[in-house]
Amino acid sequence: MAKKEKTDNYNADSITILEGLEAVRRRPGMYIGSVSTKGLNHLIYEIVDNAVDEHLAGYCSEISVTLNEDGSVTIIDNGRGIPVGINKKTGLPAVEVVYTMLHAGGKFGDGNYKISGGLHGVGASVVNALSEWLEVTVKKDGIVYNQRFERGKKTCNLTEKGTCRKSDTGTMVQFMPDKEIFEKTYFRADAIKSRLHETAYLNPELTLIFQNKRFNETEEVVFFEPRGLVAYIDELNTGKEAVAPVVYFKGKEEGIELEVAFQFTNDFQENILGFCNNIYTQEGGTHLTGFKARFTQLINTYARELGVLKEKDENFTGADARNGMTAIVAIKHPDPRFEGQTKTKLDNPDAQKVTSDITGEELERYFDKNLENLKATIACAEKSAKIRKAQEKTKTNMLSKTKFVMEGNGKLANCESRNPEECEVFIVEGDSAGGSAKTARNRRTQAILPIRGKILNVEKASIDKVLANAEIKTMIQAFGCGFSEGYGNDFDISKLRYNKIIIMTDADVDGAHIATLLLTFFYRFMPELIQAGHVYLATPPLYKAIPKKGEEEYLYDDLALEKYRNTHKNDFILQRYKGLGEMDAEQLWETTLDPEHRVLKKVEIDDARLASEVTEMLMGNDVAPRKQFIHDNAYLAELDV
Repeated sequence: MAKKEKTDNYNADSITILEGLEAVRRRPGMYIGSVSTKGLNHLIYEIVDNAVDEHLAGYCSEISVTLNEDGSVTIIDNGRGIPVGINKKTGLPAVEVVYTMLHAGGKFGDGNYKISGGLHGVGASVVNALSEWLEVTVKKDGIVYNQRFERGKKTCNLTEKGTCRKSDTGTMVQFMPDKEIFEKTYFRADAIKSRLHETAYLNPELTLIFQNKRFNETEEVVFFEPRGLVAYIDELNTGKEAVAPVVYFKGKEEGIELEVAFQFTNDFQENILGFCNNIYTQEGGTHLTGFKARFTQLINTYARELGVLKEKDENFTGADARNGMTAIVAIKHPDPRFEGQTKTKLDNPDAQKVTSDITGEELERYFDKNLENLKATIACAEKSAKIRKAQEKTKTNMLSKTKFVMEGNGKLANCESRNPEECEVFIVEGDSAGGSAKTARNRRTQAILPIRGKILNVEKASIDKVLANAEIKTMIQAFGCGFSEGYGNDFDISKLRYNKIIIMTDADVDGAHIATLLLTFFYRFMPELIQAGHVYLATPPLYKAIPKKGEEEYLYDDLALEKYRNTHKNDFILQRYKGLGEMDAEQLWETTLDPEHRVLKKVEIDDARLASEVTEMLMGNDVAPRKQFIHDNAYLAELDV
């Protein structure tokens, strides 16, 4: 091993000070999660969340979001308008301070916003920092004010642009996301509409308007849901057989407001969504912990009082008690604490106590008055427990029948390292591609798992058929972390053997179908793998251009081919790869396996509710909605977004 050359340059001048919003541009992922489409859409959500805060304060009744033809977005609210007076500490107009300084906003003082969901005074300035340009227009006190910024820096002072009626107040923000920052700057309309609709359910007195003015996408949708969470539950349970009516309650304790709606259906899955100050907490948190624990305790207490559970019987598990439940748990907290900058998990201990207390009081009151609904709910838990016990036995028998050998079982070619942090496994379609991949790989850190044909569609299959599928069993055993499913959970991500699980299929329709089946399996049975960022898609090239003069070049899609044709006027031979098996080991390594040159696409979930609905629609039994969805979204594939 070569001896490392020591340097002695670490001194006082080595400390870098990032001034203004430069820190945001240097490390955007710290503030918006990623620079993918998920992070791009997050820019819109930050500005919308600030407008929703105005609504929560009692001053805004309408918010509009418009995707403009030039790729920019405009967000308008009819709130009070951002203050334009001079801030004493900075000597600058307050609106300029809000858009150019981190942690500057109206959410830190007393009495401005008792409840807020915006990114604690960071949102507006972060959006500004990550935009090619941003303009803010404020209507206040009969005057229209305007200021423009470019990449976080003002290009002019705040100026008066005209007059308006004194009753006409609000803020308009228009910005163009920066191509230097984001992988793609094409906003995903479906995710934005889903987020706005969600916001309407959570705020029954708020109207949200979505307009799309982009080419071939023109539409306008108005979201207004006066029935609130009850209507939200109705939407989530569309097409499902209800066991009992929607239960709704709310309460307030220690300055924390709680609102809950839930319903049980015969679709035995648990679907509980948590929100804090209108922000979806994807990873849950203390409010959901309080609700789940108290609900399970209540069901067990009532089950024993009614004689459903005898003295010798074990209690229902939490999964038993909640199977079939669709629920929304929304709290409004004056001082929320989240794990992570992008608010994925609530961390306030008092939220757990308050949620538990109110849930206990309100549900005891409800169930004491609605005995038949209580019995129907307990019957769901009883049925779930019986199925769980039967399937635990089936699962144990099935998994014990196949002794898994890490090497030489004809499938997994494992890597030499046993350090999960540096290991990755490629799920490869077909024996031919699997053979090339085994030869091409870095044996120390790269494992190859060939699969034959299309795996089972788990969206349509029962759990016993899923566990009986040879390819699925092999994956479960290879990953080493178990799996989650509706009647129990033995998944332990700490036992995962590979940091990256990479789906590597042919770049054709069949390959895309196989990848979709695999993703459906991961999403339904190992969702934590996706949530923790362990699942990737490999992108093998579609073409190889071989010019008469010059270097050969791999082209990964049709857009790359078109660009190559436009920039290379000399004659060239075009080689089309119909499958991975057509590449030799050297080609497969340098295009798809080599960490220094390959292109991996991380699988992310932007909107969990929308992802579940789309998965059910695309992989379920109902054909008509699937055809309509493909028709409506085919253009996105052409745009590669």
